[in-house]
Amino acid sequence: MKTLLLVAGRSKRFWPLAEKNLWSVAGKTLLQHQLDRLAAAGCRDVTVVSGKHNLDMIHALFPSLPLVEQEDLEQGMQGALLSALPSLGNEPILIVSGNDIIEPKAYETLIAAATHGDGAILAKNVSRYFPGGYLTVEGDRIVSIVEKPGEGKEPSSLVTIVAHVHNEPASLLEELRRTASDHDDGYERALATLFETKTYRPVSYDGFWQAVKYPWHLLELLPFLLEEATKTPRISPSAVIHPTAVVEGNVVIEDGVKLLPHASVRGPCYIGKNTIVGNGALVRASSIGENCVVGFQTEVKGSILANDVWTHMTYLGDSVIAKNVSFGAGTVTGNFRLDEGEIRSALGDTMVGTGLTKLGAIIGEHCRVGIHVGINPGVKIGGGSFVAGGSYIAEDIPERSFVSSKDGKTIVRENKLDVSHLGDRSTYRAIVERKTP
Repeated sequence: MKTLLLVAGRSKRFWPLAEKNLWSVAGKTLLQHQLDRLAAAGCRDVTVVSGKHNLDMIHALFPSLPLVEQEDLEQGMQGALLSALPSLGNEPILIVSGNDIIEPKAYETLIAAATHGDGAILAKNVSRYFPGGYLTVEGDRIVSIVEKPGEGKEPSSLVTIVAHVHNEPASLLEELRRTASDHDDGYERALATLFETKTYRPVSYDGFWQAVKYPWHLLELLPFLLEEATKTPRISPSAVIHPTAVVEGNVVIEDGVKLLPHASVRGPCYIGKNTIVGNGALVRASSIGENCVVGFQTEVKGSILANDVWTHMTYLGDSVIAKNVSFGAGTVTGNFRLDEGEIRSALGDTMVGTGLTKLGAIIGEHCRVGIHVGINPGVKIGGGSFVAGGSYIAEDIPERSFVSSKDGKTIVRENKLDVSHLGDRSTYRAIVERKTP
């Protein structure tokens, strides 16, 4: 059976982070996590469908991976399949979304169920609205699917996970070519037509599932991936750990990592290559990228840091920080509302419920945050932005902004400074490393 892994989406809802499929958690990109899961289920004949915006990046990281470019990104899954199916023949095919992280056994169960009938679709009962495709089932046969019906309009509680088997891809391709849609639901409309004459079975799945659509979904995925990554704890022989540093629980500490006096790492944790955890710093239940400096008396809790993130006397709780971001001393991310309620996040002109009561900041790449900055729970800061010392950030900040505070008011203007070339910060790193035991 051939597998199509769809990763051509432009990650618009993932702002201020970029290209979700190449985000690294626990030492692997999400794309690599997906490929590993498929391989564990015996799915090794994988073709990736990407877009013009990420094709070159994926090819650079996975040069031997077969790639197909989706020609029309506005068509969603329909466009992906119209680009990929013509070259794959009529052998049964498994279609998988790069957004849906599930256990390998789910693919095995799905493929086994698809031997009876024309195909099978993985589905899960949900207790709260999810912006996906909802199934209607009669007996053991799917009769309809509704894409993003809106909260309160769901036809059932069964949400399709994008792990679908089609035993006759030629029939699917024919229907996709006939289907017209002004939205991105062409695939779902083609499926609805196929359901009228063909037998597709729902496959119930009760295991782990995390869709990655919004940036905070990375935090919901984090404990699962950390647990997997640290099942076999490992500390590199080249890591330098001061005798007073404390390492507790399951951890992976990569090559060149330095834990300075009285640093603490409490698992499950992943610490990337050449990262420094400074004097008195605490990292717990987090994934830290390469070449980071978790500086003096910083605490990083339940967070994901990309490469080249620098802190100093900083609190990062339940936050996601992109590459090449630095924080001045005394900066704090709030991650808990005073009323202990659900944290909501702005999406255009609307507020979206995150489903979380703990959510800190989400910060795009190449940002600088000054000393004594406070950031409200769930705030997003666009890439290339500077936040001046003493500012208080209560709302999302657009990309390439310079933010300051005066007389209790937040002032946002264009940032004309560019630090995208300063990721390694080698001069300052050398100063820190001279203090290494």
